[in-house]
Amino acid sequence: MKDDPNFFEHPLLKMIQQQKESRSAGIYSICSANRFVVEAAVKQAEYDHSTLLIEATSNQVNQFGGYTGLNPARFVAYIRSIAAQMDFPVSQIMLGGDHLGPNPWQNEAASTAMAKARDMVRDYVLAGFEKIHLDASMRCADDPGARSGPLADELIAERAAELCLAAESAYRSNQTKLKAPFYVIGTEVPVPGGAREAGESVAATRAEAARHTIEITKKAFYDRGLQSAWERVIALVVQPGVEFGDEAVFRYQAEKARELSQLIEAYPGLVYEAHSTDYQTRQALGEMVRDHFAILKVGPALTFAFREAVFALEMMESEWLTGKTGITLSRVRNVLDEAMLEQPGYWQKHYHGDAFDLQYARKYSFSDRSRYYWLHPRVNQALNVLLSNLSQTAVPLTLLDQFMPRQAAAVVQGKLNNHPIGLIHHKIMEVISTYASACGFGKKELELGKKAQ
Repeated sequence: MKDDPNFFEHPLLKMIQQQKESRSAGIYSICSANRFVVEAAVKQAEYDHSTLLIEATSNQVNQFGGYTGLNPARFVAYIRSIAAQMDFPVSQIMLGGDHLGPNPWQNEAASTAMAKARDMVRDYVLAGFEKIHLDASMRCADDPGARSGPLADELIAERAAELCLAAESAYRSNQTKLKAPFYVIGTEVPVPGGAREAGESVAATRAEAARHTIEITKKAFYDRGLQSAWERVIALVVQPGVEFGDEAVFRYQAEKARELSQLIEAYPGLVYEAHSTDYQTRQALGEMVRDHFAILKVGPALTFAFREAVFALEMMESEWLTGKTGITLSRVRNVLDEAMLEQPGYWQKHYHGDAFDLQYARKYSFSDRSRYYWLHPRVNQALNVLLSNLSQTAVPLTLLDQFMPRQAAAVVQGKLNNHPIGLIHHKIMEVISTYASACGFGKKELELGKKAQ
C-alpha cells in the first residue's frame, strides 16, 4: 500500500506528516447531519480552501436508517447534494464513520450485534466513507461481567480487528472504485455526547493504557493477516481530559495530558483523535492540536449554535411581527418543546430534576438533546414558517443588534446579507471558525469574506 505513489498525498496523511513536523496542523470533524450545520461547514471550508471532514455515527446512520432515517449510501448522497447545490467540489469532502461497532445493538447478544456491526461497516466502506472509526468497546447483552463494567481490552481489540476484516473485504471487492479506508481505533471514556456535571472531574487517558491499546490492537490485526490495513491506522481515540454536561464544560488542561501527549511521539504514523471537544475555547483547541490531539470532533456545539440562532430569530419575529395582518407566527420554540414532550426518548434518560429543570434543560442544555427533533414534521414546518416570515422583509437592524449582535455587525460591514438562513449559517460558523483556526485552516475567526445567501 505504501508503494502507491499517491498514498502519502491523502489529506489525512499530509496532515499527520505536518503535525509531526510542526505540531500546528490538525483537522476538525463535523459530526452532524443537520442541514444548516453542513451548509455552514461547506461555507467555512470554501472560505479556507480546506478539506471538509464530515462524519456520521453508528446510531445516526446505519443499514436500518438510524435516527436520521439514512443508511450510509443515502447519507453520502445527502452530503453530496448539499455540496452540489453550493457549488462545492465533492473532491474536497471526506466522509467518516464514527463509533462503528455494536453500539446500536447493545441489548442484543454479541454474535447478533457483531454480525450487524460487520454489515454496517461494509456498507460504510462500499458507500465511499474513507475514515472508519472501529469501536467495539460497547458491552453486549450476553457479555460476561457487570453490565456497567468495561469489556476486556483484548476482547475489544479482537472485535475491532473482526470489523476491520469486514471493511477490508468490502474494499477489496470493489478496489477499482473505492479509496483505501483509513482507520481510527480506541474509544474515549465516558460515552460521547456529554456525560459530566459540575463537581465531577475528567481524567486524561493514562499513557500506559494508550500504549497497551495500540499494541494489542496491532497484534489482533496481524493475527488476522491485516498488516496492510494496519498501515492505514492513523489515529487513536483517547480522553484528553475534556467533556461537557448540561451546564458544565471541562476545559483542556495541558499539564494533565503531558505524558499522553509525549507517548504518541514514538509512533510516526499516529496522532490522537479527541471527541467531546465541544465548547472548548480557541486557545484550548489550539493547545490540543499542539499536543497531538490533531483530529478534533465537534457536534453538539454546532447544533447548539443552530438552536441559539433559531431562538433568536423567533424572538425577533415575535417582537416585529406580532399582530401584523396576514402573519401567522411560527411558535417554533413551543412546537419544539411539544415534540420533545410527546417523544421523550432522546432526552428523558439524560436530563434530571423537577419540571422546571427539565423544561430548562430541553431548551438550553449543552448536551443539546433538542438536536434529535428538528426533522420532526411539525417542528420542521414551524421552522419553515419562521424562515418565510423573516425572508419577506429584512429584520430591522435594531432588532438584529439586540438578539444577534455579531451578525448585525457583519451585516453593517457588508460581510453578510440580512437573510435568516445566512444569519443561521454565520452563527454556526462562529463555532466552526474556532476549529478551523486551531487546525491551521482559518485566517481569522468570523472574518467571513463571502456574503451568506
